[in-house]
Amino acid sequence: MKNTSILCGALLLLAGACSPEMPVEIRQTDRIPTAERNVNYASNREPLMPQQFIKLPAGSIKPGGWLLTQLQLQKDGLNGHLGEISAWLQKEDNAWLKSGGKWGWEEVPYWLRGYAGLSYLFEDKNMLDEAKIWIEAILNSQREDGNFGPYTEVNGSQDFWPNMIALWILQSYYEYTGDKRVVDFMTRYFHFQLTAPDEHFLKSYWENSRGGDNLWSVVWLYNRTGDRKLLELAEKIHRNTANWCKATELPNWHNVNVAQGCREPATYYLFAGDKKLLEASYNVQSLVRRAFGQVPGGMFGADENARIGFFDPRQGTETCGFAEQMASDEIMLLITGDPYWAGNCEDIAFNSYPAAFMPDYKSLRYITAPNMVMSDSENHKPGIDNAGPFLAMNPFSSRCCQHNHGFAWPYYAEHLILATPDNGAAAVLFNTCDASIKVADGKEIVIRETTDYPFDTRIGFVMEMKDDGVNFPFYIRIPKWTRNATVKVNGQDMDEDLQAGKYLCIDREWKNGDRVEVDFPMEVSVRTWQVNKNSVSVDYGPLTLSLRITEKYVEKNSAETAIWDSQWQQGADASRWPSYEIYPESPWNYALQVGSVKLKERRKLQPGRNPFTQSDVPLVFEAQGRQVSDWKIDEYKLCGVLPYEDVAKSDTCETLELIPMGAARLRISAFPTCE
Repeated sequence: MKNTSILCGALLLLAGACSPEMPVEIRQTDRIPTAERNVNYASNREPLMPQQFIKLPAGSIKPGGWLLTQLQLQKDGLNGHLGEISAWLQKEDNAWLKSGGKWGWEEVPYWLRGYAGLSYLFEDKNMLDEAKIWIEAILNSQREDGNFGPYTEVNGSQDFWPNMIALWILQSYYEYTGDKRVVDFMTRYFHFQLTAPDEHFLKSYWENSRGGDNLWSVVWLYNRTGDRKLLELAEKIHRNTANWCKATELPNWHNVNVAQGCREPATYYLFAGDKKLLEASYNVQSLVRRAFGQVPGGMFGADENARIGFFDPRQGTETCGFAEQMASDEIMLLITGDPYWAGNCEDIAFNSYPAAFMPDYKSLRYITAPNMVMSDSENHKPGIDNAGPFLAMNPFSSRCCQHNHGFAWPYYAEHLILATPDNGAAAVLFNTCDASIKVADGKEIVIRETTDYPFDTRIGFVMEMKDDGVNFPFYIRIPKWTRNATVKVNGQDMDEDLQAGKYLCIDREWKNGDRVEVDFPMEVSVRTWQVNKNSVSVDYGPLTLSLRITEKYVEKNSAETAIWDSQWQQGADASRWPSYEIYPESPWNYALQVGSVKLKERRKLQPGRNPFTQSDVPLVFEAQGRQVSDWKIDEYKLCGVLPYEDVAKSDTCETLELIPMGAARLRISAFPTCE
């Protein structure tokens, strides 16, 4: 096998649960082999380049553990109830439900993408019924020429952007229900897109930047129909989408556009086969992160737009940006198999995304930064590139994030376990779950995963199947940060030197009840951000740590503190959905003594409790630091920019507490250093 080393030299025979008739092959590989084509799931047809992983149909994976808690909070919070309070989601006069309605652009599909995903995970009848109303409306909106949805015109051309989101909704709906109308619907629509002249196709700002979303849907449909006209459409979409392939510049620096646009060249690589397209997607990541991404948390400081001179970790990212970058990471993982994308997705999911919300998920912040010591409803422009109350926790924290945030966790859950081209399975993102998957020649099994990762190092898998004797490879990603990782099969240690950043493959004939246990030890490590004055951040495995700041929450009237584009439904009770400002009640301006960080407390993750809160975070660390008196709240009421290394520091060394960054809504995550 290419890029594969056989670690055991020969086949290993396991005692006990594994009889001598069932050999176990243990190997490691940089990438998943693609010589075969998966027979169980729709995978890339010729002439498309093969994908390294295949996503399971929506609803195949039922998450548990802390991820289920986040999803339940989301269901009980803003995403689950937005249809009751947002004017854009009201059924009266909605353009997604009737022709000529007032309310009809991206808001309905943004919200529905997450809401429908939640309904498939929980199989909640009320939610399924509500989602079905909107999905049926989308399907019934198709016109004679194949076009669908509200017609929005920009400078004389149709705006195709909202439809791109709606297509993703229909794809998940098809995967969950098998409704064949979706395939016919999408075929007719894509044939319609072929008739649009280039001068009127993908020309407005948002659709031009995000044409890759349209292209990903073409991949999905082509793999199910083999319609050769779709190859022509793919080239047309790429030709008319913003050029994300330039070596030293980006078509625009809007944070969400960059997070989405980065995947477009790699998506078109599947059609064209030119590796320079793959390199272009990596280059987008590199370009934006070399300057604006010299911060912890997996993202880059762009507020609304990345700006020259605004590199400091006090520059944040839209909540939309977190969600879309996670989606891009997942797609790039499917295409390339590169573990980097799984690691980056975890970085955002664990360290950046949870802190953008109130613990009950009933309000959110438009912008969240790695260094953030004030979360109020003031106007902080030009310190941030937004004019308005963009830092408060608000149920109407600008309508894009308000409606779009909800798909991040459901999509994350869908990528925990993936199918492989060689008819196997792969665990690439780790969380407690039950994954129903077909392997080998169509054998249906359940992979039952149990773990408290990333708050614990141990992950267990149990294979459940009706018939013993199913032969398939099972891959497990070995995180790049771990050392001395171990694996057991049916309780027996596999004496293997597991290499970080590779995939472990266990290839054998599996029996019902077979167990795999891996342990990925975590240790404290330090990263230095040279661009940002040699500041440092501290990691523990995939978790980045922040200073524990005492947070004071002040409830505010949402009707008075809302973003300018907020619109409440008539009759909605704003008092049930308050906003919150958060203020520090302990010092935050510390320089960190590098090498002093150690684990202070490890608590068992409690079922149903949100670990991304100061009260329930399972890990607490201790460190030494010195206060920097000249590092203050600045004239824009923001955390001041990082001080230079030689700034005066207190003579007194203090003991500090650090907690995982995702649990800190006020946070210092990039520190100046002291001896």
